[in-house]
Amino acid sequence: MPSTLSERDLKVIWHPYTRQKDMPPALPLVRGEGALLFDENGKAYIDATSSWWVNIHGHAHPYIAESIYRQALQLEHVIFAGYTHEPAVRLAERLLPLLPGSPGRIFYSDNGSTAVEVSLKMAIQYWWNRGVRRRRLLAFRHSYHGDTFGAMSVSERGVFTVAFQDYLFEVAFIDTPTAVNLDALQDQIRAHGPETAAFIYEPLLQGAGGMRMYEAAHLDVLLETCRSEGILCIADEVMTGFGRTGKLFASEYTEHKPDIVCLSKGITGGTMALGVTACSDAVYQAFVDDDKLKTLFHGHSFTANPITCAAALASLDLLEDPACADRRQRIHRQHLAFAERLRAIPLATNVRVLGTVLAFDVATGAGYLDNVGPLIARYSIERGIMLRPQGSNVYVLPPYCITEEQLEAIYGCIEGALGELKTR
Repeated sequence: MPSTLSERDLKVIWHPYTRQKDMPPALPLVRGEGALLFDENGKAYIDATSSWWVNIHGHAHPYIAESIYRQALQLEHVIFAGYTHEPAVRLAERLLPLLPGSPGRIFYSDNGSTAVEVSLKMAIQYWWNRGVRRRRLLAFRHSYHGDTFGAMSVSERGVFTVAFQDYLFEVAFIDTPTAVNLDALQDQIRAHGPETAAFIYEPLLQGAGGMRMYEAAHLDVLLETCRSEGILCIADEVMTGFGRTGKLFASEYTEHKPDIVCLSKGITGGTMALGVTACSDAVYQAFVDDDKLKTLFHGHSFTANPITCAAALASLDLLEDPACADRRQRIHRQHLAFAERLRAIPLATNVRVLGTVLAFDVATGAGYLDNVGPLIARYSIERGIMLRPQGSNVYVLPPYCITEEQLEAIYGCIEGALGELKTR
């Protein structure tokens, strides 16, 4: 009989985004504290990726844990179709004034992919409800918007979607904007403006596409062009929301704001799954009609779960504390300083920093399936650092509570890993 947690895991678990053949044993973790996670032997690991970009305040934060506990004693769950509760209403009341574009309504779902699914259904049905034939969807190349079929359809066709290619609906893809291609992109948008229902984009930072960064000013021009063509704009802030890029939301960097915003990941401080789709009042009003067919027929069993909403409210309390902004700025400054060190290493190319995100590419690598990622991940785990490169793209995206010393340990580990690769 298997005895350790890793051995038991190998017998029964199918892990996400993990090659199953010859899969190495999963690292058994039993508790967390701040930026640290501990295995069953008591060894500590620095979480350099915020556990897939969700944990913004640190693990097992006592304030969020206490809020979850209190809510669980009061109301753990209730159907949200025709019923409501205080945590959901209060969270919506607090979120709406913070979000870019002055949205008017909040629709709750379960995670980032479903938040995107809701946004697409809102945008498509918005035009259908108005009796206008606009069916074309626009998205960026190298984008990633989730794993459900609608989210996959508006994502880059590649490794994540290849098995489902024939089942995805047609989407028009354009390059992210630069000073060189901006005029051509505007022409593309205008050429199909009357046919285009919506444009979905990750503002400033394409996460799973390789931590690709682009200029806010260039995005602003595209948003203005879409606006002039009546195209609904959907900002996928699932990753970039809640302070990751420096500002509270990446869309704050642009003058033109989205009609619909998708949120998840950091919304609960990384403690529980929650999706939010916020829309403008103009979008919402297209669903307010005597015709019952104009209802948005979408929902989830755990929509607006009270415990999850309580966690999100507690996370917002921590996020709005000025000390949290100071911590994010300190991480940004440390990243900038380390970026200069990285640029002196020939193997590290395209070094870039945005807010609390630092990323670079390994010169010898060749994309998401490259073996350099697992090599760096294994090297770092042996040294108590949890990194998860996307193939030859390496990034650091820590919880905001991380200390200067912990960040420096991550940087030193990366330098060591690059030194090892150089000698291979």
